[in-house]
Amino acid sequence: MVFSSLTFLYAYLPIVLAVYFCVPARFRNLVLFAVSLFFYGWGEPIYVFLMIFSILFNFLFGRKIAQYRDSDRERAKQYLIMDIVLNLAILGFFKYYDFLAVNLHAIGLTFFEPLHIELPIGISFYTFQTMSYPIDLYRHDTDPQKKFINFGAYVTMFPQLIAGPIVRYRDIAAKLNSRKENMKQFSSGVVRFTVGLCKKVLLANSAGTVWKFVSALSPAQSSLMTAWLGIAFFAFQIYFDFSGYSDMAIGLGRMFGFEFLENFNYPYISKSITEFWRRWHMSLSYWFRDYVYIPLGGNRHGLKRQIINIMIVWLLTGFWHGASWNFVLWGVFYGVVLIFEKVFLLKHLQKAPAWICHVYTMFIVLLAWVLFAFTDLSQAVQYLSMLFGSTGSFFSSSAFYVLRDHGVLLLLCLIGSTPIAKTKLNIFRSTKLRALQPLLVAGALLLCTAFIVDATYNPFLYFRF
Repeated sequence: MVFSSLTFLYAYLPIVLAVYFCVPARFRNLVLFAVSLFFYGWGEPIYVFLMIFSILFNFLFGRKIAQYRDSDRERAKQYLIMDIVLNLAILGFFKYYDFLAVNLHAIGLTFFEPLHIELPIGISFYTFQTMSYPIDLYRHDTDPQKKFINFGAYVTMFPQLIAGPIVRYRDIAAKLNSRKENMKQFSSGVVRFTVGLCKKVLLANSAGTVWKFVSALSPAQSSLMTAWLGIAFFAFQIYFDFSGYSDMAIGLGRMFGFEFLENFNYPYISKSITEFWRRWHMSLSYWFRDYVYIPLGGNRHGLKRQIINIMIVWLLTGFWHGASWNFVLWGVFYGVVLIFEKVFLLKHLQKAPAWICHVYTMFIVLLAWVLFAFTDLSQAVQYLSMLFGSTGSFFSSSAFYVLRDHGVLLLLCLIGSTPIAKTKLNIFRSTKLRALQPLLVAGALLLCTAFIVDATYNPFLYFRF
């Protein structure tokens, strides 16, 4: 079940909200836990048991770590290591076993047979969430959760279960134990959810349709302009897809009394790749910073060690996104660029005109999206070559078609990916016009519904992670 489906919008969500607000406050975490398991099981019933097992062992290990973290630090550390190993073993088996087996077969080692295992939806996200809990307990960054239902509600919370943002237990611990929902927060959540739904249905899906058309063209049908337009539309698709999902998750969280951290901050206005990754998928960046980069030593042991730490983090970041060599190369590519900026380029970018910095940043980002978009490396290489003129044609009929039929969409995506719509075009800054907001929200919901009914293309890209 996805947020941009009629089943979710007009059946699941209204029923869940009605049940949630009808029961006494002390039972609301139980309701949230139950409906979240149902939400997950809608698409993958068998993997509900895997999730329950993950919740159970992380909860029990957490209790042991909390029990010994003051009196017997070494024993607490042993429990922490066992918990991390078990989490990573589950993630590794389901996500990377077949990748390892296939690559070993490619070099003649056949002692592992591919099992063709179906990847549990969202396993990368909820594994990182559950791992943060015992680690924070060991570090004294949070207090232990004594109620299994509350911990289960945290792990399975359907607004951010499938594709983030990655919510750490310590960030919502107080709200899990005690919260007071209110109408102001609820209405804010409805608006935020609707904004995310519009991003997903109106912009991401439309941009994805253009990308699907361009990426299927042969070099003879394409041109340099077509290739750049195509990857620009993919960049907008993945941004509005993922940031739209994050907006919907944040909005849903508010409806249930939670405040999730922001996950995107207009990354396409960045003036460097370093800044880009401070604005894109921020919850993942924070996770790797706090649980990998800093424990490895961060920047505390000299430049050489810092460079090694950065490459380790980005190798893991690429591999986290998928069991495929293109994601590994994508992570390594960004690691190399970030190191180059750290050692040499940033000081020059700070002195350069802003437009040059923007052009440089988006050039790198678009090249990286090619690696991200194609799991087949030969296709990625072919598309990269088209970006640099291998077709021998600068403009073509396909480029004319994209600009003619989708030029307005391109303009809307450009505006929507910047703060302009929020700051310059925000009609609700006026108190009088703010009264129209419910009507606009209702109209946007109806428009999205019409698009969903008519849609043949409605994927969530980050579900595969």
